[in-house]
Amino acid sequence: MSRQRLYLKFRIRSYVAGIIQSLRVRSARMKGYDIHLSVILERKIHLDRLYPGGIHIGEHSLIASGVTILSHDHCKRVDGQPLLADTYIGRRCFVAVNATILPGVQIGDEVIVGAGSVVSGNVPSNVIVAGNPARIIRENIHMNDRSELVNWQNGRWLE
Repeated sequence: MSRQRLYLKFRIRSYVAGIIQSLRVRSARMKGYDIHLSVILERKIHLDRLYPGGIHIGEHSLIASGVTILSHDHCKRVDGQPLLADTYIGRRCFVAVNATILPGVQIGDEVIVGAGSVVSGNVPSNVIVAGNPARIIRENIHMNDRSELVNWQNGRWLE
């Protein structure tokens, strides 16, 4: 296959992927979630259905497959009803595969949440968190509008 055909095939796939991505976000917004239109939601994410208005995701963030974001807690009750708690994810964040964000958590801007992490407490801006429970493993990171690290190049941290 020629280079031009491969390039054209890539461009068509990218265009179709963009349309599907836009439909995913718009569908979530119609269900009541507060998600900025520039957010990327991959497939098979689990957003709390009991209190959709309690999930807030800032612009240019990327939420990977298998992520669970909660906005209610059945164990903590108020007048016999589950506790409803707003969960915030800031701007230019990347939440990796199978991470879990518990209800009431506030994640700052430009944060990376490691794969499989369980975020049970608030996270400041410009950090990488990982583990169960998630802990800060790197500070002073910077992300661009595609949720990519800016101060990382050729396998090295740029300070």
